[in-house]
Amino acid sequence: MQSSSSSGPTGPRLIQSVERATAILEIIARQGGAASLKQIAALAGIGKTTAHNLLQTLDHLGYVRRRSGDTRYYLGSSILNLARIAGNDSATRAKLRPTMEAIARRTGHTAWLAVPAGDEVAYLDIVDFRHPEATSAPAPFREKLEGSAVGLIFLAFIPGMAKRLAATAADMPDHATRERIEETRAKGYALDLENYHPGINGVAIPWRENGDVHASLCVTGPAAELPRGKLIRLAWMMMEMPTPSVQ
Repeated sequence: MQSSSSSGPTGPRLIQSVERATAILEIIARQGGAASLKQIAALAGIGKTTAHNLLQTLDHLGYVRRRSGDTRYYLGSSILNLARIAGNDSATRAKLRPTMEAIARRTGHTAWLAVPAGDEVAYLDIVDFRHPEATSAPAPFREKLEGSAVGLIFLAFIPGMAKRLAATAADMPDHATRERIEETRAKGYALDLENYHPGINGVAIPWRENGDVHASLCVTGPAAELPRGKLIRLAWMMMEMPTPSVQ
């Protein structure tokens, strides 16, 4: 059973496990974004077993992560996801704009830049040389995760997001959706065959920095011009294009 503590005779009752979890996140941040289990336990003033159990939970939910060959714990993508809800993605937009323009020119269709925003997708930028008037709509705008190719990318590659969606959504993801998430994770790209908007097909790929998925690049167009086979070829073309890192 988790114990609780109080901040004072008239203060609110605080949940000790929540206090410890937030302390761990703050410790990792103060240590430059990475810290060992020994450091975390010592600085938090708790036992290594307790620290490990809390870190396991935070890792499962995507708030911390470990890199291959590295025993330290890093802040996870879910922290960036929460910060992004009210954050400024201008650096990502500026860095990836040349890549988006290159994709739009090579494909002849609309290129999109999207990021996770809480449990939604936020579209930060759009490039459409065929229909420039379509790019006049202000960005960002948001859509739900479920259904779109971009949403599948985030559900597949951002740790804990699919589990949080399943825990909070009114309708649990069905078997078909879970299969599409697994297929996206295996292939590295996601297809939308008129699933989100009638008559529109699309393909999305993840954009990574330091191994974490921070955004998605997507191409959409008329279903008649973008059949499944062409979308798959576009996915591989997009994944082979060099993309910059945000400094």
